[in-house]
Amino acid sequence: MSETSTAPMVATGPARTAAWRKPEVWITVLLVVIDQLTKLLVLQRLALHEVVPVIPGLLNVTYVRNTGAAFGMLNASDFAYKPLIVAGLAVLALVGILWYAQKFAGDAWAARYGFVLIVAGAVGNLIDRVTLGYVIDFVDVYVGTWHFWAFNVADAAITVGALLFIVDTLFTRHDVPQAV
Repeated sequence: MSETSTAPMVATGPARTAAWRKPEVWITVLLVVIDQLTKLLVLQRLALHEVVPVIPGLLNVTYVRNTGAAFGMLNASDFAYKPLIVAGLAVLALVGILWYAQKFAGDAWAARYGFVLIVAGAVGNLIDRVTLGYVIDFVDVYVGTWHFWAFNVADAAITVGALLFIVDTLFTRHDVPQAV
């Protein structure tokens, strides 16, 4: 009689190398690298809250720190272990996104690459949270005295990814079994 193993299978050989050949992996890595390089440039060249006009009346590069969550939520709040709690929530969100993407992204390019962008952005910002305790934001879009929340490459990737996912959800036909 042969024994059956209940240990999880780990990809080896061709299966493992095939994963690294997927464009989704390279796009994720490239976006995380670009995000981290742009943040490093800001750290090296700008003082905190320094403003460099790019397009007067519309766009500045401004170094700010986001100690909160998305769009500066909880940024003004101060409580014990805030960096650890916010980073923990970011990890949970990333795990949830990866699980959801694996289950539901399918072969539709908009959903698949939408999730790639979301994951890349989440990883880029998570690196900041874990290493610095805050996220470096620097793109400041404004009109007059109105300013959009400062953001970075990771935030832009997350936003574009979410839009791709929404487009896929709304405009792509998904074969869903009909209720009987």
